[in-house]
Amino acid sequence: MKNFLSFIFAGIIGGLIVFGGIKYTSQSNTETSPDNLSRQVNLINQRPSAASFPGNFTEAAKKAMPVVVHIKATAGIKSAQDNAPSNPFGGFFGEDFFGGPSRPQSGAGSGVFISPDGYIVTNNHVVSFADELEVTTYDNRTYKAKVIGTDPGTDLAVIKIDATNMPTLNYADSDAAQVGEWVLAVGNPFDLTSTVTAGIISAKGRSINILRGKGGIESFIQTDAAVNPGNSGGALVDDAGRLLGINTAIATQTGSYAGYSFAIPANMMKKIVDDIIEFGSFQRAYLGISINEMDAELSDELGVDISQGVFVEGLADGGAASYAGILPRDIITAVNNRPIKTVPELQEMVGSAKVGDVLNVTINRKGKIKEIPVKLKAQQR
Repeated sequence: MKNFLSFIFAGIIGGLIVFGGIKYTSQSNTETSPDNLSRQVNLINQRPSAASFPGNFTEAAKKAMPVVVHIKATAGIKSAQDNAPSNPFGGFFGEDFFGGPSRPQSGAGSGVFISPDGYIVTNNHVVSFADELEVTTYDNRTYKAKVIGTDPGTDLAVIKIDATNMPTLNYADSDAAQVGEWVLAVGNPFDLTSTVTAGIISAKGRSINILRGKGGIESFIQTDAAVNPGNSGGALVDDAGRLLGINTAIATQTGSYAGYSFAIPANMMKKIVDDIIEFGSFQRAYLGISINEMDAELSDELGVDISQGVFVEGLADGGAASYAGILPRDIITAVNNRPIKTVPELQEMVGSAKVGDVLNVTINRKGKIKEIPVKLKAQQR
């Protein structure tokens, strides 16, 4: 009996000890766990905000892939001899494209339908050397294509196949596109048809000095979407599946993607393509000025508090700018209320306009702001 009571007493004491320990631990946790930590734990399973991750690009890809075609370009030995030395994009397609004048030349690129009746925009360097073009559509139909016209100064070309009811894309406003927006590159890299890659716009108005020669316009959309040989001439689309540009070049020392790619903006492309279809060539408008880019050193030399813009070095006699009243040493800071910070931005704005269009050019003249309407003229011969 005595042993039994001792056992009961020991059990009661042990229970009190355990109970006290639990209560102490609970109090300790309550004192050391701040309310904000509890709230963070409670939020773990909530869906992240839309801004914290990229959207779903499936719908944009579905719209874009049927619109992009594969282009196979071939040239005989004579055409290869005539074109090989003058093509600054030769390395973009790899060794077969740059095979030299001793054998037929061939290459593969991409193109984008711009009308239901078979007009296709691509790059000039995809088709300029070719005697024969073969187009393969998304659904594996094959057509012979003919060149409608080209513009080496912007590296654009229009070709056409004999077809109807071809799919097309709506155009995005490339002027309104912003650095940081998501984009898709759609094309046929390394003959891998209908390939889609994603990235962001990493810069606008970029010049990379590949369109050598008089009259070249470079104001590329720079992206980090992966682009490789064969993508050239393909579509750059926004996350709504609208055509934002035509993929044209990559920055590389190896011939393959190294982090940056460049596309011709859709607004400029559309003007040039429309001219090629209507007239057979780009009807380019000119301001008639020689220009340089502003920087801090030039700003100090001129005694102005502005380090971005386009400096007017000289004027062509009888040119549009001279006739309108623009003077040497003026600084162009905007066109049609769009800020102009670089030479490529100005070239893009003028290149997107037509002969006869009036551009409202904002200038800084010795610290005073003026707006001058300029009616664009064709290039003087």
